[in-house]
Amino acid sequence: MSNVQKTVLVRATEAETLSASGVTLLADVPDTNGHLTSHRSIFQPGKEGAPPHLHREAAELFFVLKGSLRVLTGEDLVTLEQGDFLLVPPNTPHAFEAAGDEPAEVLFVLTQAKPRFGYYRLLEGAYRGDTDWAEVAKTSDLYDNHYTESSAWQGRDQGTWSR
Repeated sequence: MSNVQKTVLVRATEAETLSASGVTLLADVPDTNGHLTSHRSIFQPGKEGAPPHLHREAAELFFVLKGSLRVLTGEDLVTLEQGDFLLVPPNTPHAFEAAGDEPAEVLFVLTQAKPRFGYYRLLEGAYRGDTDWAEVAKTSDLYDNHYTESSAWQGRDQGTWSR
């Protein structure tokens, strides 16, 4: 019996892309032997990326590939620029959206995560209008995605951003 684990390679041409939400699914927990889940997202200017939420078990890594991303982390509001890295620990409320006039492209990695590709497919249905948002809300424990309120996020247009 060997402890050798398989290498995970996902070719860009083989990755599943969810067009309504701008999410490209890269590798999920079952693919990575429980280590992580990862996806790439493109956020369009003027459209909300993700409302305030937290993960009770997972830490979430953000790496901005292109553009700028507005992020709530706890009660802090920051703008991430191309090449910036952010790690949001478990139980930390966070939210994000494109900043500026150009799309933001971001690589996400969640560690200690539950399988999440089902969640992104469910969101895709909600974005297209095929799935009721109440169905998404019912999956918070299944996917470790718990929506929360944030006065800092609600007031983000009036506040000042850290750069």
